[in-house]
Amino acid sequence: MSQHILTAVAWPYANGPRHIGHVSGFGVPSDMFSRYQRMVGNKVLMVSGTDEHGTPIQVQADKEGVSARELADRYNRVIVEDLQALGLSYDLFTRTTTDNHYAVVQEIFKGLYDNGYIFPKTTMGAISPSTARTLPDRYIEGTCPICHYDSARGDQCDNCGNQLDPIQLINPVSKINGETPIFVETEHFMLDLPAFAEVLGSWLQSKQGEWRPNVLKFALNLLGDLQPRAMSRDLDWGVPIPLEGWSDQPNKRLYVWFDAVIGYLSASIEWARRSGDPDAWRQWWQSPDARGYYFMGKDNIVFHAEIWPALLLGYNGQGSRDGKPGALGTLSLPSEVVSSEFLTMEGRKFSSSRQVVIYVRDFLARYDADALRYYIAVAGPESQDTDFTWSEFLNRNNGELVAAWGNLVNRSISMAAKNFGVIPEAGELTDADRAMLERSRAAFAKAGAEFEASRFKNATNEAFEVIREANRYLAEQEPWKIKDNPERVKSILHVALQVVDDAKTLLTPVLPSSSNKIYAMLGGTGVWSGMPEIQEVTEENGRSYPIITGSYEGAARWESTPIRPGTPLAPPTPLFTKLDPKIVEEELARLAG
Repeated sequence: MSQHILTAVAWPYANGPRHIGHVSGFGVPSDMFSRYQRMVGNKVLMVSGTDEHGTPIQVQADKEGVSARELADRYNRVIVEDLQALGLSYDLFTRTTTDNHYAVVQEIFKGLYDNGYIFPKTTMGAISPSTARTLPDRYIEGTCPICHYDSARGDQCDNCGNQLDPIQLINPVSKINGETPIFVETEHFMLDLPAFAEVLGSWLQSKQGEWRPNVLKFALNLLGDLQPRAMSRDLDWGVPIPLEGWSDQPNKRLYVWFDAVIGYLSASIEWARRSGDPDAWRQWWQSPDARGYYFMGKDNIVFHAEIWPALLLGYNGQGSRDGKPGALGTLSLPSEVVSSEFLTMEGRKFSSSRQVVIYVRDFLARYDADALRYYIAVAGPESQDTDFTWSEFLNRNNGELVAAWGNLVNRSISMAAKNFGVIPEAGELTDADRAMLERSRAAFAKAGAEFEASRFKNATNEAFEVIREANRYLAEQEPWKIKDNPERVKSILHVALQVVDDAKTLLTPVLPSSSNKIYAMLGGTGVWSGMPEIQEVTEENGRSYPIITGSYEGAARWESTPIRPGTPLAPPTPLFTKLDPKIVEEELARLAG
């Protein structure tokens, strides 16, 4: 029986282009998961968009001499084009500056306020003495008052994990320009996180054995120090506060992280409206069979395992103050928070300002999207911090994609096309033939369980074990040496082509573009696995913007499908590009420059 699967993908921040470290955490893992879920027959809704509010956008806009909206417009388009080129199969990739998003965010705020989970409070806010603008918590750095780590941020200490306020830091400084912030009294709306301590604790404990241990441990540790948290900021760029006396204040806006996490819901509602059924989103947010999976890097666990569930519980009226659901009705909590670790580059932390970076666009200008997707699947930061090196990328591409997978596809199809012109029919099978076919079929259950659990490295490695065994099978059977028994050659090549077809299916979530090519090489018609497209849309206010969407109802199914003898075959074209070893020196020189 099919389920409704919500794939909620972290929203990339639109203050610049995204690099490969970003997409290794949120982009490619969520797409592999979604493609697999569609193949097993589940109804997937994969949503995200660009996160476009907050002080960092304003800071970058000032640097570039443009308005915040102009900057967001520019990088929204860059990010949309890059993620589409990477083959990420969003049902809707939108943005947080839409009228729809504003309306949904304000509805959630009002529901929380009406239920008593948001309240006003006078606090001390950090102001830049040179600009008079609010400094966001994460742009203030100082010494942690608890563990004395000297690079704690104003919102959290990454060393001890405790939540902080900027005024608690010892010797706080602005990360923007190094000046000492001024702290002034300001009134803000606070989310009463302690009111959710008990229900959040019970909910998280119920996830034992289901979530990645590092994610659950981090989330449970947060419960020990829940404090009311500001959900508004002294800004002029963001979602207005929807209360009388507040909505018309030019310098009070909702906190960017409050509105960003609500984007999963607002994007679902926008998708439903664009689909022609405005209530269709409810199947993923209110159906008993629905499950929601949230993909991100580990720096965002707090917002998805604590803040977002608290917002949902408060809107539903399910915290210690009780209450009633808002106008949208009761909303489902996340089924799983799937967090990746960090990717470094040649032993160093990614840093755009220090040019320790390769942006997605630059990468895809020189290398295939599937080559990057494969690297992230088998060597990305799935469960521990990992380091991207150009030498490993070269070896993975040439030694695994080209020499193992590409070679199996090329020689199997080439021999069959040359000798018979069609997929040959198998004659009497030997024990070796049957063992090879059984090994290939058995991989679906094993790899499927790994994809289901978001263990993409294990799933991909299982497919490649089949590929390596198939290459050994061909090497042992040596069909190119058999001159007097064409029926035996037919059987060997039939087995080889069946395994190629199976492996193509096993690797479709990871390598959708090359899997589509193999599907066509083996005589498939129509679409195997749908690819995303960019559409220009226009709001009622006349403002237009690009979205990523697509039709993903292809022929791909998670099962071994018998190949069809007699299907015409043409000589294959190379599946992957073999890279010159000198690219390592060239890329390292770019990095040094």
